[in-house]
Amino acid sequence: MSGDPVYQRQNFGNSVGFGSRPALLLVDFQVGFVDPGVFGGGNIKQAVSNTQSLLAGMRDIGAPIAYTRAVFDKSSADGGTFAMKVPGLYELEDTASISQITPELAPRRGELVLKKIGPSAFFSTPLMSWLLKHSVDTLIITGATTSGCVRASVVDSCSYALRTIVATDCCGDRAIEPHEANLFDIGQKYADLMTGDEALSMARAAFATNH
Repeated sequence: MSGDPVYQRQNFGNSVGFGSRPALLLVDFQVGFVDPGVFGGGNIKQAVSNTQSLLAGMRDIGAPIAYTRAVFDKSSADGGTFAMKVPGLYELEDTASISQITPELAPRRGELVLKKIGPSAFFSTPLMSWLLKHSVDTLIITGATTSGCVRASVVDSCSYALRTIVATDCCGDRAIEPHEANLFDIGQKYADLMTGDEALSMARAAFATNH
């Protein structure tokens, strides 16, 4: 599909490139989204494993790091139409074990952890103001699921004119077909696609040059 003449003729898929101040965003890498018995499946566990080295490398260079957690309140029915489509989201209450960040990627002190009730990491959260505070111009995105909250976050990142990089092997979905289809579409319209190792190499070069 990547060689589709329609996309080539219409000049899709150009590169946004890498800026001087990258940050890392981990979208909804929660216990429940890793567990196939809850919301997991597909290649999500492998994406978590792949993200470990990217996270460690971004910490080593001192890059800003942010996480999101999907957190809902049954008593207030705050999930709106999102939870109408997926009622099980109400099991992701703040203190529930399945709503916590998966232990392999546990946040450290000084790293931002955001709670959200919509698909995008930007919707009704202070993510963008936090990125501005840190002068971020490039956002590397990982997480689950590729076709859902990762994609929504990518679209909003692009809408805020951030150079957006999707670490392809550090994103996962409960089925491979939507994972691959959405990566293709994201790469044509909204973001550059790299492996986690490639993104980390670019981030290291940016920090070495500009910090």
